[in-house]
Amino acid sequence: MELPSKLLEKTVEHFESLPGVGRRTALRYTLHLLKMHKRDSLAFGADISRMVEDLRFCKRCHNISDHELCQICTHPKRDHGVICVVEDLRDLLALESTGQYFGSYHILGGVISPMDGIAPSDLHIDTLLERVRNEDIKIKEVIFALPATMEGDTTCFYLFKKLGEFEVNVTSLARGVAVGNELQYTDEVTLGRSLLGRLPYETAVGS
Repeated sequence: MELPSKLLEKTVEHFESLPGVGRRTALRYTLHLLKMHKRDSLAFGADISRMVEDLRFCKRCHNISDHELCQICTHPKRDHGVICVVEDLRDLLALESTGQYFGSYHILGGVISPMDGIAPSDLHIDTLLERVRNEDIKIKEVIFALPATMEGDTTCFYLFKKLGEFEVNVTSLARGVAVGNELQYTDEVTLGRSLLGRLPYETAVGS
């Protein structure tokens, strides 16, 4: 269906480019913006612009942040001696939603996948090793909370070898998370139990 305005068409195309949004839904979103008060519509657009321009990444853990360090890395009641390694922000949010983890995080930005052209150098691995090596607070545990997939397991094994030179306890989520599943799609109860029941990485690999 051809729309009566090129501006309308362009906005629909932008919404349609979002994951899971079809043309009908994109058109509904666009028409809703037109029905909103002009002030609110302009504020919506301005907030998106500010997010794109001003949003930062935590220099320590690579979480999204408004400042140099994120809220988790600066929280005085978090256990900063424990680092939970996750693939991306969605996994961090999934773990936070369990309400059962109070340490810090490290977002890798992906997992090792030769088929997709993703090598260790493409991930935030060096900064993880730097944290374990030079962190002012002694790092006593690194938790692997990566997808239960071949790529996730490959990444865990690579990290385990790299962390071997440090005196740090390396653990992994218990296999309450089904093989092949991604953390973001795992229910909070299962994820929470997997976190609390984490095992030494060598034991988890052998099980």
